[in-house]
Amino acid sequence: MAIELVREYFKEFGMDDKIQEYESSSATVELAAIALNVEPARIAKTLSFKVEDGCILIVAAGDTKIDNAKFKQTFEVKAKMLPPEEVLEQVGHAVGGVCPFGIPTHINVYLDESLKRFDTVFPACGSSNSAIELTCEELFTFAKAVDWVDVCKG
Repeated sequence: MAIELVREYFKEFGMDDKIQEYESSSATVELAAIALNVEPARIAKTLSFKVEDGCILIVAAGDTKIDNAKFKQTFEVKAKMLPPEEVLEQVGHAVGGVCPFGIPTHINVYLDESLKRFDTVFPACGSSNSAIELTCEELFTFAKAVDWVDVCKG
């Protein structure tokens, strides 16, 4: 199960006890915001996109949408999300629990600037009912992010 993989990943940093699991689903931004009792914008959603050599992950604030022009300018490819079955196959997490933790090392992770307006954010942890509260610095470190990008609107 993907959450166990993420839990093992965070154990390396002594952070596995920070993972929160909920009775209710947190599979969407709205459901996660309700489960965590926070504003939807603070949910750090992880989106997976096709690129020439596989996929990349973009982690963005819950109230944003990908700006196709910015995405193409940044990555030199049209923004095309992976279909759900490919997300599980390539990333190792199912839609609803996709996160930048415990993923194959060849997948590049980028954080969108939209997250920087918050002291802490809540990314998923590999299941549709989990999350962890992290600062943006911690998220960058634990996600092994390549860089900050500006590819969202909203």
